[in-house]
Amino acid sequence: MVGVGVIGYGYWGPNLVRNFSEAAGSRVLAVSDLSSERRDRVEARYPGVRTTSDASDLIADPQIDAVVIATPVSTHFDLVRQALEAGKHVWVEKPLAATSEEARRLRDAAVARRRTLMVDHTFVYTGAVRKIAGLVKEGRLGDLYYYDSVRVNLGLFQPDVDVMWDLAVHDLSIMDYVLDARPCAISAIGSAHVPGRTANVAYLTCLFDDSLIAHFHVNWLAPVKVRRTLIGGARQMIVYDDLEPSEKVRVYDKGITVDPGPEGRYEMLVSYRTGDMWAPQLETTEALSRAATHFLESIETGREPLTGSGAGLRVISMLEAASQSMAQQGALVELPRGDDD
Repeated sequence: MVGVGVIGYGYWGPNLVRNFSEAAGSRVLAVSDLSSERRDRVEARYPGVRTTSDASDLIADPQIDAVVIATPVSTHFDLVRQALEAGKHVWVEKPLAATSEEARRLRDAAVARRRTLMVDHTFVYTGAVRKIAGLVKEGRLGDLYYYDSVRVNLGLFQPDVDVMWDLAVHDLSIMDYVLDARPCAISAIGSAHVPGRTANVAYLTCLFDDSLIAHFHVNWLAPVKVRRTLIGGARQMIVYDDLEPSEKVRVYDKGITVDPGPEGRYEMLVSYRTGDMWAPQLETTEALSRAATHFLESIETGREPLTGSGAGLRVISMLEAASQSMAQQGALVELPRGDDD
């Protein structure tokens, strides 16, 4: 039985406590939060769970094997480092850290201490994303042409990160899981419309070594909520709408066929192919429940989680490059290679 301690009982913390309380093989022993009101809510709902305002007290508890961190990004590095140094396995909210350098140090610390370090990229564990990844890896789509994603809504403005680090982190983590390829460069532009705040609208473009291109639109100022991704391939195309209640993933047998023209191969004829659409059956297990189980299995087996420190570092490297590009009005920024696997 893995003893679990949760740091942070704000927006996401209650979901984490619930899922780790229900997960086979784990038991939530303590919750830390600075707010007395939140601690009172924990005690009312989970009478057997100890509460504290001191995260260090929770980390030092010898009965706690794994620390789950759901706090602002600016606190991640220190809390994860302390937990790893105390010999704990760590689950941390996205993103892993505020910089790629911090992420590398945390990754190296986890490896040196042989402890599991997992980032809560929850969407990777949804039935929809897992199905899409399977279709792509099976080659059902053929050569990939584009990856296009929109994630917009009205709010919530975050105090310590911009809209890319808050929203695009989801879509970059999904792309990182679904695609075998890694982007080689990123361009991003964005704008802030609230004085004294970070960018609330942004557009990111990822370039790859081949002709594949990925584009992301994130926005805190949209009048409607949209979470939609299009993936286009030579054979089939996918539309993933996370807000669709039943058919979240639709696969279209549509595309183009290019044939040589009568005057030779330099005059190509493009024809359009339209076939059936089908919606695959998806697993309905709650993503956070599946992620919690995966974390516990990784602790038991010692295997790297799907969203381990390597995946966390890759996503942060992309966000960092996007931030650098945005500061240079969309200049292309090359991504580092070789140290994120």
